[in-house]
Amino acid sequence: MSTNENQSPETIHQAGKLQQVSNRKFLDKLKRTQPTNLDNQFQDVHDEVFEKTDCLTCGNCCRTTSPIFNQKDIEHLSKRLRLKPAVFISNYIRMDEDDDFVLKFSPCPFLSDDNSCGVYEDRPTACRTYPHTNRKRIHQLLDITYQNSFICPAVQQILEKLKVKLGFKTLDLK
Repeated sequence: MSTNENQSPETIHQAGKLQQVSNRKFLDKLKRTQPTNLDNQFQDVHDEVFEKTDCLTCGNCCRTTSPIFNQKDIEHLSKRLRLKPAVFISNYIRMDEDDDFVLKFSPCPFLSDDNSCGVYEDRPTACRTYPHTNRKRIHQLLDITYQNSFICPAVQQILEKLKVKLGFKTLDLK
């Protein structure tokens, strides 16, 4: 179980703001130096944090952000909801400024009161892989990790543990 259960989106965002400068400098330094085995380092800490994290106690990602929907996601969800893809698009998603399909509104319309997902088996790929801290070529996702540090308490914990594990202290980040 996460130590951050039942926190409001505002509280989670504020915790991210408190570490904003430190996290930005840490992630920028990782981008510049690209330490050996960075993927494995992230994976290990990701696994450690998620052993104790129950996302159903939070659900902030589903309340405040939208995944990107690829064509396969649209097809799966359309079929699940027994809608034509064009109707699914019209009802649920829009094209954003980056030409990506995203939800029209928050929270996610498939989020239940208990933070479970009403379309869990057919959820978008971006939801399946969130918060993306256990992915290969993590150095390419460090900006997304930074953004997610304002949304996900697990990402906040992962970054703090990585700073310790990789020997980055506040003084090292100046």
